[in-house]
Amino acid sequence: MVLLFSNITVEQFLTPVLLSLRVAVIALILVFVLATIAARFMARAKFKGKIVIETILMLPLVLPPTVVGFLLIVIFGNDSFVGNFYEWIFGDSLMFTWHAAVLASTVVAFPLMYQSAKAGFLNVNEDIENAAKVDGANRLQAFIKVTLPLSATALLTGGLLSFARAIGEFGATLMIAGNIPGRTQTMPTAIYTALQSGNMTLAWAWAIAIVVISFLMLMFIRVKANS
Repeated sequence: MVLLFSNITVEQFLTPVLLSLRVAVIALILVFVLATIAARFMARAKFKGKIVIETILMLPLVLPPTVVGFLLIVIFGNDSFVGNFYEWIFGDSLMFTWHAAVLASTVVAFPLMYQSAKAGFLNVNEDIENAAKVDGANRLQAFIKVTLPLSATALLTGGLLSFARAIGEFGATLMIAGNIPGRTQTMPTAIYTALQSGNMTLAWAWAIAIVVISFLMLMFIRVKANS
């Protein structure tokens, strides 16, 4: 058994780290796809109630994590229709699984990706898109070959911010996924447990890991913004 520090093994340190990275990566993929589609539609669409829909999409950004977790339990819990449907499809409850951690991270990270993507799409001149359509491109081709490249910086920024938010998610994850070592314990929940047990060395190790990852994400965004 390889020791990282005194009485702390490499496996003990890496298990929450690797789970956090897996959860954050999958959440990023989901957020990138869903938020990009939503942002593209909302950037050009005009309809009654649009401001209400956008407010709902942005709510996880300002709601307390415990409220987000509570709502997720109501919607996806064992007594809900969605939760029962999930259990019927996959043969197991969504609650207290790492999939629930992905769900929580996706929900809280969605507004950051949506906001960045929408801002990027709004900065693309609609005449350029129309010119591509005149040249024979359909709507999807114009989006892929014109809109996405011109919005690349905004999309990258949103993606990195969403990843950093997902990897640091605590409150909603704790409520719907729990804090089960080796199964649902991510770095934030592991830090919480380490603090409660007085293991400051392990808490510091995980805290430093999150700080380093978040710092690198933000620094990369700043470099891209100034380049």
